Amino acid sequence: MSVDVRPAATAPSEPKERKRKAPRLANRLGILGGAMVASLLFMAIAAPWLAPYDPAERVGLPFQSPSSEHLLGTNDVGQDLLSELIFGARVSLTVGIVAAVVALILGTTVGVLAGYYPKRLGRILMQGVDVLLILPFLPLLIVLAAYLGRSLLNTIVVIGVLIWAGPSRVIRSQVLSLRSREYVLAARTMGAPDRWAILRHVLPRTALLATGAFVRAVSTAILLEAALSFLGLGDPLQKSWGSILFWAQARGAFLTPAWKWWVLPPGLMIMAASLGFALIAFAMEERINPRL
Repeated sequence: MSVDVRPAATAPSEPKERKRKAPRLANRLGILGGAMVASLLFMAIAAPWLAPYDPAERVGLPFQSPSSEHLLGTNDVGQDLLSELIFGARVSLTVGIVAAVVALILGTTVGVLAGYYPKRLGRILMQGVDVLLILPFLPLLIVLAAYLGRSLLNTIVVIGVLIWAGPSRVIRSQVLSLRSREYVLAARTMGAPDRWAILRHVLPRTALLATGAFVRAVSTAILLEAALSFLGLGDPLQKSWGSILFWAQARGAFLTPAWKWWVLPPGLMIMAASLGFALIAFAMEERINPRL
């Protein structure tokens, strides 16, 4: 009588299961975030055709509740809130994307220089980054926005200048690893200028990391624009989601039933935009560095 001594099949270990589940979760969240962002971008681009009214015109009675004519009701002067919400996507997303571009340019420049020249120049640059990171962020943001004045350009500049430090540290760590690779050392040994080595070997290999930092910066910039506009420091001539909340608070919407259709929709749009870009950034970072 023979006895089967083959070892029983063991279940996959928990770390392996996590490795399989993590990319699937990241892909699903990335697809969800991409769908949310695509919907908001479509709404912003097609605003003139989607909005039922001109957001600057008085088309109804003040504080009119939602109806078939005004799906989200009207504000205190009779302007259609749905039209304001749709056109507000243009301003909020534009500020978020352009401010993130400014932050990406500054962060990439400082990160590459600090990583490629880590001794004297890198030390000086990273000391400046550390100082910017330890400063109280929101008070500094409010003070700069109030000092420069209320305009769309100033809002973009203030947000972009204050959020570049985070991406610069991420890019610097990548460049520190790249500068010791064989192809970079070979280029420097052959007499290639540093500018050529950076453009040819370093920047292309930091593109994915910089793209992930850019997407996350868009999410942050949208929230900061909404915060500045809600505090009355945004452009008074532009209707963004944050400025809609500002006027709702200034005109007493929180004390009336109008908060349901004047406050909740722009708040949900801000949350959806920030969350959508954050999910895309999470999926990208999972692909770039699975250890995250």
